[in-house]
Amino acid sequence: MRWFVRGDIDGFFGLAVDNLVQLLLIDTLCRHVLGFPDELLHGQVLPGAAVSLLIGNLYYAWQAREVARKTGRDDLCALPYGINTVSVFAHVFLVMLPAKLAATAAGAADPVRIAWQAGLVACLGSGLIELVGSFVAERLRRATPRAALLSTLAGVALGFISIGFLYRSFARPMVGLTTLAVLLLVYFGRVRFRGGVPGGLVAVALGTVLAWLTGIAPVGDLPAGGAGLQLPVPVLGELFAALRGDMLWTYLAVIVPMGIFNIVGSLQNIEAAEAAGDAYPTRPSLVVNGLGTLAAAAFGSCFPTTIYIGHPGWKAMGARAGYSILNGVFVTVVCLTGTLAYIAWAVPIEAGMAIVLWIGVVIAAQAFQATPREHAPAVVIGMLPGVAAWGALMAKAGLRAGDATMSPALIPAFQQADVWIDGAFALEQGFIFTAMLLSAATVAVIQRNFIRAALWCFAASLLSLLGLMHSYQWTPADTVLSLEPAWPFASGYMLMAMVFLLAPLLTVPESDPARSGH
Repeated sequence: MRWFVRGDIDGFFGLAVDNLVQLLLIDTLCRHVLGFPDELLHGQVLPGAAVSLLIGNLYYAWQAREVARKTGRDDLCALPYGINTVSVFAHVFLVMLPAKLAATAAGAADPVRIAWQAGLVACLGSGLIELVGSFVAERLRRATPRAALLSTLAGVALGFISIGFLYRSFARPMVGLTTLAVLLLVYFGRVRFRGGVPGGLVAVALGTVLAWLTGIAPVGDLPAGGAGLQLPVPVLGELFAALRGDMLWTYLAVIVPMGIFNIVGSLQNIEAAEAAGDAYPTRPSLVVNGLGTLAAAAFGSCFPTTIYIGHPGWKAMGARAGYSILNGVFVTVVCLTGTLAYIAWAVPIEAGMAIVLWIGVVIAAQAFQATPREHAPAVVIGMLPGVAAWGALMAKAGLRAGDATMSPALIPAFQQADVWIDGAFALEQGFIFTAMLLSAATVAVIQRNFIRAALWCFAASLLSLLGLMHSYQWTPADTVLSLEPAWPFASGYMLMAMVFLLAPLLTVPESDPARSGH
């Protein structure tokens, strides 16, 4: 398999836009929520992110060529890789911001540095969990139905990717709909532009031109100062200083579930790649993902990496190994040279959002296409928690926009409008587990394997008892995982299990002669 093919250009634009969105998100949150100065953000955080992203992108490109060499194929698409979006929000709002506020209340001299150290500890903990989990993840993958793994991704893709960017597309219709038309032509209509110009390049270029013509771009004022090289520097001293304190234990309730979520998410994406025809070994894939997160912490980034959602989309674009290398080089240059601000100024996210929207659609479609037809109900059930979690996120964003204080007093007000928001907040916590377990139990029921269905429900009950699902507490601005036993849900899942265990005694199959009259 060649290092670069024409489809790698399309794949690069899609993956680079996705990674660029994460970098812009980190830039915005670190500046405006945490108050990071430029020397910390550009001198430590972004260079650390560059190290972590380059490690994984280069490895997964090499891995694709190695598997291609061993199998005699030339059409393998490298696993996509980048910064974990969910972890960005979790580490900022559930670890770093509380650490800064606590340090400020205690009169610390530099609360921002304490917030950064807390983020480093969270990133280190996540990386260690990912690394250790890589040795048991394959057993979990083989025991879990494909419908359960892919439908969970589909729910995330619909809620957190497709619908969000669909809103943005219709908020900027001239840019959003025009670039969407380009993507539909190229990837669903299976046509090419004359001269072999990649569709992704056409979409981004056209979107940028329309953004400038309609006043969306430039975004803000031209960044002051010039770009300067910032080489990554290890921050082991800062990391060890943070570990000597109590930060690890203070934020364990966030670190543990997020580390586990990252393992499960990466595992699901490996399954999605295999469903698309590209089978990669689980353990080394997850090991390198964990090492990337550890490298991030060691060089100053607070944000874990992950095997990305979207492999079927990149493969459908014709991407192979080269797009991963191009993406690694691109994000490294952006992070180390201070050019991120210039990119954000000249090329708005709207210019490439149709690519991300399309990726979400492909992922959701794959959940139905790559699973047995009779498992379609299980796919739908597995999609619902992800969409519901996104809805809870939107509800909380609306409350914050209205300066509302998050408290249990909101529940009756929502219920008067027939919105059971307490159920949404409970479903949001650990929704990845919820989606996978409910979908797996549904597959077992469809197959009339009621004992296995009961076992999946017992697993859900156990996770609820451990506080990894449905357990939440109120803060002034959010509802967050509490790691306290969620007794009502543990009991509910236990009762579900009992129903399935009693099913062979209380029911008969519809095809049973006693029911059919034959």
